[in-house]
Amino acid sequence: MQNWFNIIPRNLSLNIYVWVIFSFLPFFFIFRSNSLVEIILGIVSILTFFLAYRLSFLSDGWSVYVWVSIKIVISVAMTLFYGYVYVSLFLAYFIGNIQQKAGFLTLYITHLVTTLVAVYGSFFTQTELFFTQLPFIIITIIGVVLLPFNTYNRIKREKLEGELEDANQKISQLIVFEERQRIARDLHDTLGQKLSLIGLKSDLAGKLVAVDQDKAIEEMRDINQTARTALKEVRDMVSDMRGVRLDEEIHHVQQLLEAAEIEYQVEGDQKLEDTPLLIEDVASMCLKEAVTNVVKHSQATYCQINVLEKEEQLVIIIEDNGVGIPNEVIDSSNSGIRGMRERLEFVNGVLEVGGEHGTTLKIVIPKAVKQDDTGVI
Repeated sequence: MQNWFNIIPRNLSLNIYVWVIFSFLPFFFIFRSNSLVEIILGIVSILTFFLAYRLSFLSDGWSVYVWVSIKIVISVAMTLFYGYVYVSLFLAYFIGNIQQKAGFLTLYITHLVTTLVAVYGSFFTQTELFFTQLPFIIITIIGVVLLPFNTYNRIKREKLEGELEDANQKISQLIVFEERQRIARDLHDTLGQKLSLIGLKSDLAGKLVAVDQDKAIEEMRDINQTARTALKEVRDMVSDMRGVRLDEEIHHVQQLLEAAEIEYQVEGDQKLEDTPLLIEDVASMCLKEAVTNVVKHSQATYCQINVLEKEEQLVIIIEDNGVGIPNEVIDSSNSGIRGMRERLEFVNGVLEVGGEHGTTLKIVIPKAVKQDDTGVI
């Protein structure tokens, strides 16, 4: 039914203390009895109740109703013979954990009726004791009426919230999958036909070289033109996507460095003016990867970032005073350095790695995009 940590209500931090008091309080009522037999029966009854209470949380199916029935009998007996009605609150809380509507309503009505009958009967068997605690008995009856519904609705709400969270995660995964499919379709539609054309023309040019050089040169020009057109379409497609602005990424890496307790200094133009979005997006991703490596691997205490937006190129320099980067890491196919170089190759950028004391990464990306008379790159 429920885990052990759900046996005590967790709405308020005060509840656990109230629950502990109610667990020990029945022994006070039991030891008020004059007969040793009554004391022994009372102790056995209350221990049996808590054993059944525990087992009811660990059980499922019909056995749950068996344990609840035992607890109801003990609750009635404790009320009639010892004047202790508060054990009914434990039952009220447990009944709220039963999410089958028919079972919940059956146990709720049974428990409510037996509690009212036991309280009424106890006014005759425990008259003096009951009148001294009348306000608390009224509060207990109100708890028996309201607590099951409160617990039932809270658990149902938490279950629905969990299902909603799972559904949102699945939706997010489907959105990512659909976006990947869309990008794959766009790339296929953009590049598939032109790459096929380039392949055919390359084969034709190779055959024409020995036969008709002028025709071969013309085919090679067509290949060059087709390749430029394909590159422009890819860049336009990527530019239409939401790129990461450099000033936004600088703000993020500043937060990262602060969290890692690394002193930093940022110089230069954080907000770029004349840099294409594609170039800015690639630069932002490389900056993020570089600073992440500084935080994770460099053991540095200081990092400096310089941004230089020149007329024809964008330059970003990241320096730290850490332990440096081993050559085998730089050449590794799984390293972040390799990933940055692959991103930069897409926009004809370069990455330089150096530094005598620590590491210096220099990112250079040409930003001038020239077009010929036909409007292609």
